[in-house]
Amino acid sequence: MLKENYTQRVRFDEVDALGIVWHGHYVKYLEDGREAWGRKYGLTYMGMYHTEGFAVPIVDLKMKYKRPLKYEEHFTIETWYVSCDAAKLILRYRILNARNEEVMEAESTQVFLSKTGELQLSAPEFFEAWKQKFGV
Repeated sequence: MLKENYTQRVRFDEVDALGIVWHGHYVKYLEDGREAWGRKYGLTYMGMYHTEGFAVPIVDLKMKYKRPLKYEEHFTIETWYVSCDAAKLILRYRILNARNEEVMEAESTQVFLSKTGELQLSAPEFFEAWKQKFGV
């Protein structure tokens, strides 16, 4: 499994008047996990765009909240790759609090667009080579 864990702390600007994380900030947390995962496995946004010539927008995002995070609480974002034959990048996530309790789970789906905005129906060569390198 191609997985990365990224730990951080809830900041003051991320909580509401009740001291809990506002639900919209979880999308940013997933982005943090996705970027850490991409750095570890060599699939960064800027690399895919500037080096390979593809934008990789999110076209689907599913999230399920289980319990809140609170101000100054440390948490870990687990991010892992889900293998698929389609020209897509699918990642799953779990956010765990400091007590190792599941806070939320999520899944994102990204597609490949050329620099001119054309949807790629076949996986780009660099992505096929990446999958072969990691055996996924």
